[in-house]
Amino acid sequence: MSDSTQSVRHIVSLSGGKDSTALAIYLRDRIPNLEYVFCDTGEELPETYDYLEQLEALLGEKIYKLNPDRPFHHYLEIYRGVLPDVRTRWCTRKLKIEPFEKFIGNDLVYNYIGIRADESHRKGYISTKPNIVAKYPFIEDGITKTDVMQILEESGIGLPKYYEWRSRSGCYFCFFQQRIEWIRLSKRHPQKFRQAMEMEKENPETGERYTWISGESLQELIRPERIQQIEANFQEQAISLGKATPNTPLSKIFSLDISDDVSGEPCLICHL
Repeated sequence: MSDSTQSVRHIVSLSGGKDSTALAIYLRDRIPNLEYVFCDTGEELPETYDYLEQLEALLGEKIYKLNPDRPFHHYLEIYRGVLPDVRTRWCTRKLKIEPFEKFIGNDLVYNYIGIRADESHRKGYISTKPNIVAKYPFIEDGITKTDVMQILEESGIGLPKYYEWRSRSGCYFCFFQQRIEWIRLSKRHPQKFRQAMEMEKENPETGERYTWISGESLQELIRPERIQQIEANFQEQAISLGKATPNTPLSKIFSLDISDDVSGEPCLICHL
């Protein structure tokens, strides 16, 4: 069937983040028969699931939760304990993109992505299937971060709770987390932090270490003196960037868009 006669599906890919949530609300009354999809790895934060429930109630529409054929630990065994990183990103491919592509099949799909006008240069890891056409309404309509915050505030949904300590959505063990966010994970969700820590391994034959953070294990990260150092560095950065004053308690510095040593563009299907 040719594209000229093939019906088009309209899908918003939700990550549980502020931008894709605002996009879903923004498009709700603009595009008929809009579908909402969340690729659920089973490794998300509880705050993410809570936020999606709120969004589903607000939209009055079902959010399709897509699960991978196999859980994360299955693929971790296949990859022989090698954790995903910026270069491989096998977690995004296996747990997010492949379930999304299976859900779509060969249908012609307009996939709406929440990249804002003030970050139109941004690139990320998304599906490259030819029947999936990426659409960027926020870029086309000049919607910026300020507008996104207004959309969320006026709708009544606000921000997800994890923004109190984390800068973006994604799995609790996401390798795009800053060190300060790993530390906050250890305090907010200690069991999940321990689970992430247990995934780190060392190859006894080669001595090679498989850690979430390059050159540092989570066990090393949570040593008291290391925590103190990271928190001090983070607060100094916040002060130098004008996001805090010298007297601002660390717990009150919620804006985490501060550069760390995490390089690369986050995966769009995970972090919008």
